[in-house]
Amino acid sequence: MAPFPSPTSTWHSESYPSISPTRPELSAKGKTVLVTGGGTGIGAETAMSFAVAGASRIALLGRREQPLLATKASIQEKFPEVEVYVASTDVSDRSQVDIAFSAFASHKNIDVLVSGAAVAGPLGPVKGVDSERFLEAVQKNIRGSLFVAQAFLRHASQDAVAIDINSSAAHVNVTDGFAAYSVSKLAVYRLWDTLVFGNPNLSIFHIQPGIVDTDMNREAGGVKAIGIEDHVSLPANFCVWLASPEAQFLKSKFLWANWDVDELKAKAGEIEASSQLSICLGGWPFQDADWSPTWNSDA
Repeated sequence: MAPFPSPTSTWHSESYPSISPTRPELSAKGKTVLVTGGGTGIGAETAMSFAVAGASRIALLGRREQPLLATKASIQEKFPEVEVYVASTDVSDRSQVDIAFSAFASHKNIDVLVSGAAVAGPLGPVKGVDSERFLEAVQKNIRGSLFVAQAFLRHASQDAVAIDINSSAAHVNVTDGFAAYSVSKLAVYRLWDTLVFGNPNLSIFHIQPGIVDTDMNREAGGVKAIGIEDHVSLPANFCVWLASPEAQFLKSKFLWANWDVDELKAKAGEIEASSQLSICLGGWPFQDADWSPTWNSDA
């Protein structure tokens, strides 16, 4: 039984054949992939999954150089033909982001971006939280996403894919202890969502990656405290699936990596034509009601 309400009857806690990066239908052959937060955890595993899928060039960005180099070595040990670029990068520093993106994309634009770098911020209810640390965390997460999004737009291929590693905290209240993280993640969702309007050729996805034993998760008490754990291969391979043609019907949707992709594909027409799996006001405005804004965005 799924520990949370789910639009699919099947709930996954680890990878499964339909999202395996070895499937020919999910091939990333010849693609360039950039992963922020790529040194450890979900980011590192996602980079490895894209290498399995055949990506030719992979960039790993993160604050600490040693984990990035370790991930690079791990990928190239198994896939020596893959070019792995490493850049010690604080994504909340615009100049560092711009330099890393420009260097990686100097010969070929980016086909897939996985935006995973983030900070948890202070834990605790709003009433007693340190306001300065709260605001610092919110600002850092928004700054990082903004600078990465801007750099991505400058260096994205014509039909590029961007995957926002978000969090269920953006739309589910399970505790009052993650206010800073929840606020920033909802803002980050809206930031990436706005890219669709001006760049309809891009495919943007937002995901709750699961409850994985990562450094950030441990800051929040760890999987043992929560009582649920998902294997890191689940979000990693789910990202490879999202970057494939099979997932195009889910553009702009907010998705949980735990949901079964075969069941989602069976509902493709229904999902694509509706506001399902979107963060909006009780389903309003309905996407199938032929509604669109009438104002001029350039005004």
